[in-house]
Amino acid sequence: MHPFSVVIVCKNEAPVIGLTLQSLQGLTDDLVVYDNGSTDGTQEIVKSFAAKLTEGSWEGFGKTKGRALSLARHDWVLFLDADEAVDPVLNEALQQWKAPAIPTVYEMAFRNYFKEKPLRFGEWGTDYHVRLFNRKEVNWDEAPVHEQLIIPEGTVTERLKGFILHRTLRSVEAYQKKMDAYARLGAEKYYRQGKRSSWLKRFFSPLFSFLSSYIFKLGFLDGKEGYQSARILAAYTSKKYKLLQEMHQT
Repeated sequence: MHPFSVVIVCKNEAPVIGLTLQSLQGLTDDLVVYDNGSTDGTQEIVKSFAAKLTEGSWEGFGKTKGRALSLARHDWVLFLDADEAVDPVLNEALQQWKAPAIPTVYEMAFRNYFKEKPLRFGEWGTDYHVRLFNRKEVNWDEAPVHEQLIIPEGTVTERLKGFILHRTLRSVEAYQKKMDAYARLGAEKYYRQGKRSSWLKRFFSPLFSFLSSYIFKLGFLDGKEGYQSARILAAYTSKKYKLLQEMHQT
């Protein structure tokens, strides 16, 4: 195994951070957790796993992740959210991984959970994200929301076996609260970019979001959870454009 660091950004993730840290055992000698002021016992759980805990301010998703990335000891970094555990197959793939000779990033399949049910269809059913990369070649942009990795042209993308078990949808209420926060951040981003809302966007964008997730991407096959997920995504889209309209009117 080539050495790599694991970096996690978190705040108030006590219900899931232990599962994530447990899934990482045996993978690294440098486990970094950047905490943004947890008050629910998250920090105590992190300390029990002998992780390197650093407390810092929140500066938006992109800048905060960039700051956390700078704390890693190794240049190769597995970057995770607090609710992203690795399954045994991915753990084994990471243990067998060796650094490549050419610029490469590694994406991983996500298995997203709504409460305790894995979603296999809809917006959350087919999901891949780059999570392992060399920070000398790749870094986060500074976007406050919907941050992205800046990956140089010509970089090879490979996929590791296994899944990241993403337990972000722990309840309908928590999911709605998270989407409400993202809606405001998304509206603020659009406002800074000079984008405007319209009645067409406020009506058709949420409708298309729901139909895309629930019908076109077969979310209905996930039953009640598939419907709830599609409905909340549509509500997020609606609120984003409503807030954007309000920002232009003030």
